[in-house]
Amino acid sequence: MTEIKLVRIYDHEQPEGYRILVDRMWPRGMSKVKADLGEWDKQIGPTNELRKWFNHEDEKFPEFKEKYIKELDENDFTPEFIETVKDKLKSGDVLFLYGAKNREHNQAVVLKEYVESKM
Repeated sequence: MTEIKLVRIYDHEQPEGYRILVDRMWPRGMSKVKADLGEWDKQIGPTNELRKWFNHEDEKFPEFKEKYIKELDENDFTPEFIETVKDKLKSGDVLFLYGAKNREHNQAVVLKEYVESKM
């Protein structure tokens, strides 16, 4: 069974799958060749204002999640993104790549839950 997997782009071990960078900003120090992306969907990431406000502070995560879901609901690109993920899952896993150090409190975690709830 295929699935959406969350993968920190800087990890040495990278599973197989269709690679989508879901950060609005390009990861520091990462070359395009090394990233080996299927696509970069920066418009699905949280707005710069929300990203800066959150600042990866764990105590803000519940409110960040709520605000990011609201942004996803209002984002014209979201339905197209979900369709792309559904289509790619037909032939293998889809990897949501992110740069954040915190593996539990980041936008990719929220996005994965959101996309799965819509499929």
